[in-house]
Amino acid sequence: MKKQTPDAIDLLDADHLAVHAMFQSYRELVRTGADPLQRRALAEEICMELTIHARLEEELFYPALREALYDEDLIDEAEDQHGSQREFVAQILASQPEDPLYDARVAVLQEYVERHVRQEREQVFNRALASRIDLQSLGRSITIRKEELRAVSDALREDALASALA
Repeated sequence: MKKQTPDAIDLLDADHLAVHAMFQSYRELVRTGADPLQRRALAEEICMELTIHARLEEELFYPALREALYDEDLIDEAEDQHGSQREFVAQILASQPEDPLYDARVAVLQEYVERHVRQEREQVFNRALASRIDLQSLGRSITIRKEELRAVSDALREDALASALA
């Protein structure tokens, strides 16, 4: 029997789990007093993963849900949370790991993301699973778009930094 490819929810949740693991690694770097450059590299990787993930949801997943669910408030709230997340990301990218608030900013971002993920899993994903959205097809689109975004990650980083300076 052929194994089915991951659907949209599987892919998005895999991103959630990967970012959670990166945050745990970051906390361990802080705990062990790791070199600032090592912390910065991981913090930037987290920021880029979150930026790409948010773009995937905003460009593909949320529009499909908006059309299928007719629940503007649910999607508006999720998109609004991404706006706040972008601000946290921009602050981290615009600062240096030697900044006394750097690690605190990463910790605040972690708490914010974890709260958003919980809400998304409990409210958004459950509603998507119960809908008539073709999650397999959407998953294929997400996979393709993710590769496109990874190819332009430097441009995404510059966009994030520009929003910090705006």
